[in-house]
Amino acid sequence: MLNWTFNRSGITADASAPGGPSHALTSPPPEEIKPAKSKIALALGGGAARGWAHIGVLKALDEEGIEVGMIAGTSIGALVGGCYLAGKLDELEVFARSLTMRRIAGLLDFAIGGGGLFGGLRLTKRMQEHLQDMSIENLDRPFVAVATEVNSGHEVWIGQGSLITAIRASYALPGIFEPVKCNNRTLMDGALVNPVPVSVCRAHEQQLVVAVNLNYDLYGRSAVIKHNAGSHAAEQPQMPKHPEGQTGRLGMTSVMVQAFNIIQDRISRARLAGDPPDLALHPKLNDIGLSEFHRAGEAIDRGYHETKSRLNELKRLQDVMVRW
Repeated sequence: MLNWTFNRSGITADASAPGGPSHALTSPPPEEIKPAKSKIALALGGGAARGWAHIGVLKALDEEGIEVGMIAGTSIGALVGGCYLAGKLDELEVFARSLTMRRIAGLLDFAIGGGGLFGGLRLTKRMQEHLQDMSIENLDRPFVAVATEVNSGHEVWIGQGSLITAIRASYALPGIFEPVKCNNRTLMDGALVNPVPVSVCRAHEQQLVVAVNLNYDLYGRSAVIKHNAGSHAAEQPQMPKHPEGQTGRLGMTSVMVQAFNIIQDRISRARLAGDPPDLALHPKLNDIGLSEFHRAGEAIDRGYHETKSRLNELKRLQDVMVRW
């Protein structure tokens, strides 16, 4: 009979025993356990056509295996975020990259006597092709779309119900798209009250919040300029270049868009100063106009490269949050 002995290295057999094995029996090495990584909550800001950059951000995060635990979106941030959590990001990217100025015109249905220039029904039909009957509760991760109530000015967080209705309400740009009726409330673009919804993620007790601000580099930080209204001013000021590259007289739509740009920029600065994210991504998009949806390829690429350039910071924050 074999003379089995035990030692700290494992189980061995006495080689001197008749017929005994001449080699040691060792247990397999334990599998290496990879340290857990903190999930991130994304606050995807508004910015109309610049919002295609969100697609690039999400693609870069997926490539690196960085898990998104929640998304709060405003305006086009709600559109991209909702499609991502619904598993339709690839379809949205194909649609965005296929847009031309002619195709964009074909998607706009003029609304006569309504609350906006366009009714938005054609865009809704396109969304229904992929998001029909999909509800927010059925998404695998929390999602909130931010909108503004027309009558009261309240900030509205839509975290339940129809995904399409929530997205439409969040991107209903005042004067451009008709407001959306939703359970006795009339809702429009959430960028009027919360352009980059970091506060929504904080309210949902998310540990690591990453914001994507699409309008960071549109305007200078100077809030006050002294000016001379006299007809014979000694020095004529040098007028700054228009952020969207336009020259000459501005039309009605351009004035409305510019006013919305300024409002959104000022509100973003105020709210983010009071409740900053753990990390803010700022894709360089100042030369892409709010209505230039046909430049999706450029915006997506810039969002992708901005995210890739900040990955080391993000991973370091994930390590710090895990230790907490």
